[in-house]
Amino acid sequence: MGKPFQYGGQAVIEGVMMLGSGGSAIAVRKPSHEIVVQQSTRVPFRERFPILKWPLVRGCVSLFESLVIGMQAITWSASQVGESEEEKLKPWELILTILVAVGLGIGLFIIVPVFFASFSLPYIGQFGRSALEGLIRMAIFLGYIIAISRMKDIQRIFAYHGAEHKTILTFEAGEELTPDNANKYSTIHPRCGTSFILMVMLLMIFVFTFVGRTDVFLRILIKIAMMPVVAGLAYELIKFSGKHPNSRLVQVLVAPGLWLQKLTTREPDKEQLEVAITALKAVLPKEQVL
Repeated sequence: MGKPFQYGGQAVIEGVMMLGSGGSAIAVRKPSHEIVVQQSTRVPFRERFPILKWPLVRGCVSLFESLVIGMQAITWSASQVGESEEEKLKPWELILTILVAVGLGIGLFIIVPVFFASFSLPYIGQFGRSALEGLIRMAIFLGYIIAISRMKDIQRIFAYHGAEHKTILTFEAGEELTPDNANKYSTIHPRCGTSFILMVMLLMIFVFTFVGRTDVFLRILIKIAMMPVVAGLAYELIKFSGKHPNSRLVQVLVAPGLWLQKLTTREPDKEQLEVAITALKAVLPKEQVL
């Protein structure tokens, strides 16, 4: 028997998307209060091609797939809560949106920190420069999260994020998937994408300390080229933490990511939990539905 599949997902507009071994499902509550579900039987790349399950490689693949599937899920959920079907992103628009998002990420989290920290090298050395880059990167990221968390629409998405975590924790505990059972669990989950992003940022501090003395342009290029490796390492650490939750070292490593989730999740209401449960049940094999 193979290893048990680790279910995951993300919050979307007025709903939750869940990923399973046999595809994905998005559940959204429409303004009429009806829950609508869209299911996809597209199996993740890493499930179709064994080579993509190799350590380090699987982290990069998962990150890419999450971007594509997540953008599609958000677009579909938006069309269910008010936007017209004509406004749905076409394939080329989806690709362009992802490229713009990646470009903004590179600009904000690589180019800006490297440029401003470059002036500090003669005074604080290689590790000091990497640490300063990391602090600038963290400040930008936290500032962004805190700023958007004040928006009512984002607060609802954060509540669905909490509902996603509670639902998965209920399933992993072997309890029946009901809103009352799920409500007992935390909104914090160690495999959350928020923890993954923070782990990437922390690893960048240490990995790029050893790049050596380079000018700003070359350092930026090296960082961009090494991002798949850093993402792969971060993914492996998150996986390791899920398998050894009681390890003292693991608890120290994952603590910052768990703290950050307090900003990116909110306590959901029972209706939001019902949506998340509907999404998870749609991707579970029939024999696993409780």
